[in-house]
Amino acid sequence: MEGVEILKPIIFDVDTGIDDALAMAYALNSPELEVLGFTTCFGNVPVVESTRNTLAVLEKLNRRIPVFEGADQTLVRGRKKRYPKHVHGEDGLGNTLRFEPTIKASQGNAVDFIIDQVQSRPHEITIIAVGPLTNIALAIKKAPLTMSLVKEVVIMGGAVNVPGNVTPYAEANIISDPEAAHQVFASGLPITLVGLDVTLQTYLLKSKLDDWRATGKESAEFLAEMTDYYMKAYENSHPGLGGCALHDPLAVGAAIDSSFVSAEWMNVKVVTEGEETGRTIGQKDGESRIRVCTNVESARFVKHFLERVI
Repeated sequence: MEGVEILKPIIFDVDTGIDDALAMAYALNSPELEVLGFTTCFGNVPVVESTRNTLAVLEKLNRRIPVFEGADQTLVRGRKKRYPKHVHGEDGLGNTLRFEPTIKASQGNAVDFIIDQVQSRPHEITIIAVGPLTNIALAIKKAPLTMSLVKEVVIMGGAVNVPGNVTPYAEANIISDPEAAHQVFASGLPITLVGLDVTLQTYLLKSKLDDWRATGKESAEFLAEMTDYYMKAYENSHPGLGGCALHDPLAVGAAIDSSFVSAEWMNVKVVTEGEETGRTIGQKDGESRIRVCTNVESARFVKHFLERVI
């Protein structure tokens, strides 16, 4: 109908650490998006803590959105996971979590929630996935026909033409469950891959945290304090940068406005064993269904993010 704004329904799959929290705030403050629910996975922290952190962020933002707990381990059992406490803190939120959230997770599990939502709204739902892809892979395995009705999966992950950030080859989300990533990329679903190729072109400067604090909002102070911790971790790995990259928020930005990024169609394969485990290899061919982001209008995206996050 003319004059009626149609919202984009999304499921947001998170492993809530600091940049996940920023991405959550950005998404929830974006009128183009209808956030149907959050699904949680291990990644930056164990899944129980990811769920707790997601609920805590929602409580600070004074929002009530369903949260469904998901995978607590990789598809291939026995893969060891190291949690990046030096980046996200002991609690995953820069050691800012001084309360237990009063809101609770929803009954049921993440995989069933994803399948049920896609089944009820075929060809409508976009999944934004900013952690390991375990929940998405499990949903595809359980209900492949239903999952073929997903409109798009926007993934923060991978490093196609740049080095990784965990090993010289691998980005954190992909190496956390390489088999899951391999299965999702091979599924034929329409995917936009927002990897380090573009996220490392986006920077939030430390000076912006003062602007957040100046608003006097409790939620702004919460986000500023955790982001300050994140920026200190960046200072150790990228001396003189004076800020941090906006990894997960860029995936949200790409879901809101695809013109923030430019992309090339590729097939993407994931190395699942050996020294290069977690490496994402992009190959161009006529059958590709994965849009691999290669450039970003960084200044325009960061401006948009800053206008909405607080």
